[in-house]
Amino acid sequence: MRFADFPFLRYLPFLIAGIVLATYFPIQIWPVPFAEILVGWIIYAWGVGKSQPVQTGFSAALGYSLLFFLGYSLTIREAVNQISPRFKEDSFQAYMAEVQRYDLEKPNSRENLLELVAVRDSMGWRHAAGKILIYHKSDLGLQPGDLIRVNKKPEEIPAPVFPNEFDYKGFLAKKGIYYRQFIGNDFVKLDSSAGQNIAFAIPRLREGFAQLIQSKIQHSESKQIALALLLGQKESLDREIRNAYSETGTMHILAVSGLHVGIIYAILLLPLRGFRASAKIRSFYLVLVILIIWIYALMTGFSPSVVRASVMFSLFTAGQMRKRKPSIWNILAFSAMIMLVLDPDVLFEVGFQLSYLAVAGIVGLQPLIVRWWLPPNRILEYFWQLAAVSIAAQLATFPLSVFYFHQFPTYFLFANLIVVPLAFLIMSVGVPFLLLGWVPGLGDGLAWLVDAMIFVQHRITLLIQLLPMGKIDRLTITFSGMVLVWISLLIWGNWEMGNRKKLVALGLFFWGIWLGEGIIRELMRPSNQLLFFSSEKGTLIDLQLGNRHFSWNQDFLPDQISFSIDPNRLQEHRLASPLSLKAIPQDSTFFFPGLDFRYFPKEKYIRWEGQKPEKIQEFRREISGANCREDSILRQSLGFRAIF
Repeated sequence: MRFADFPFLRYLPFLIAGIVLATYFPIQIWPVPFAEILVGWIIYAWGVGKSQPVQTGFSAALGYSLLFFLGYSLTIREAVNQISPRFKEDSFQAYMAEVQRYDLEKPNSRENLLELVAVRDSMGWRHAAGKILIYHKSDLGLQPGDLIRVNKKPEEIPAPVFPNEFDYKGFLAKKGIYYRQFIGNDFVKLDSSAGQNIAFAIPRLREGFAQLIQSKIQHSESKQIALALLLGQKESLDREIRNAYSETGTMHILAVSGLHVGIIYAILLLPLRGFRASAKIRSFYLVLVILIIWIYALMTGFSPSVVRASVMFSLFTAGQMRKRKPSIWNILAFSAMIMLVLDPDVLFEVGFQLSYLAVAGIVGLQPLIVRWWLPPNRILEYFWQLAAVSIAAQLATFPLSVFYFHQFPTYFLFANLIVVPLAFLIMSVGVPFLLLGWVPGLGDGLAWLVDAMIFVQHRITLLIQLLPMGKIDRLTITFSGMVLVWISLLIWGNWEMGNRKKLVALGLFFWGIWLGEGIIRELMRPSNQLLFFSSEKGTLIDLQLGNRHFSWNQDFLPDQISFSIDPNRLQEHRLASPLSLKAIPQDSTFFFPGLDFRYFPKEKYIRWEGQKPEKIQEFRREISGANCREDSILRQSLGFRAIF
């Protein structure tokens, strides 16, 4: 087939290009792109209305430009709407906010999300907008729709301090959250519309289902997995469960995704296979199926993969009603365009990227993988088809998984062949359980089945996790390397039907880019460097001398090292557990023999007593020239890199 046969697949890159450009090179006056779009449509209308038709190339260029500026303008507008609210330092008195969800239990408090309504300062109450992440200790709890007043000013979420550290501030900013606050019991509940406001009907329904699971399911692990698998509530999962499913390559089972929507879709279509119905009844039932799918998507929080699957299955169902079979590539691209138009920031969410890559891999590579082997019977064919789907999805997503998570589950195929069918059975019983769990006797029976199947699934997952060499971790891949893998898969998928000369040229071009980037990176990588990390609780020094790596730690907690320091070690190919760097205590200081520098822990500064660094890079700015030759460098916060 020709690329021209997939129009939405051609449109999508231009929309994405506009979003990416606006994200990294924004023009703050966002009406400008809208004006350009308006002018573009006027030109297009003029071209269509001419007595002599405009050339096809001009029309295509104009259409692609309009899509580009649409992505650009929507992203700029989203950025303008997400400007952080400001609290006046001197005149702040209080704020009022509406509770947005049910409490999430934490070890020492309860977490919730507030939507600002108004802020009071010396000038009185004024309207405000924005979101605040709060932690409280109220025994009565908070519910969606509650209106509360807080007299303390929230704190702005801090930016990442150390290089390659996870940008928690940016992550929450994409959700419109810029502040957090521990309020304890220091708040006043002014009003509650939780039982009246229809806007919170779905959260109330979701909470009702969650309470049903909590009351009927017996095993603690089964409760957590049921909440995640059936309702998408992953927040309650403990670390052991997360690690087990992540290391076996089955984490997608617990993250409500297209797989779950597909299972529900298959369950809902079962009546149509067993009964003959008229065209009107069939169409009415299919409309009902679409409605149920979107209610499920809303109830599970509209995750990118669920929305993608809901759009795709809705379009498939609409095609069935019209007795048409639309192209899967067009549906995939069209659903992505809808999501990007509604929320351009979703492009940078890992869930969105993994979801579309997995489906693209399945559609493009699974037919090629299936041809590797012809099973002799139907049972083996079923498992081979399932294995081909898992391999195709893993091939498409593993570069991104390595880029973000730096690990690869070696038993993903074996685990998915067992866990995915079990998940289908659990969903087949779990959905009726959610709907009929209130029925005496029947609800208890369904709950017992769900509990037992989840218990078996979890034990199998734990056994697979214990197998030797269950995962390969501390993997890294560059952006160009990731693109090169996808280009290689694209060449493979199109080798039989495509232009092989162009495909080979494309592969060589990106291979050259990847190779050149690697050479430049190695030439620029310093061979001798010292990294100084400082926080309120401790100090850590990493030293690299050629291929040898050393570290000295003073009160840096293990969890903080894993979260703040290890990403930098991983990115720069330093060891997770470097050799111990020796320091001699001398008069409230530490002297490092052989390196000729002294550390003053109270003042948090280093004094060079031997060779001075050629360049010093503070983690937020660079220092060069004469300042590098000073005998000492003071860093009360953050940290720096000294290159010798």
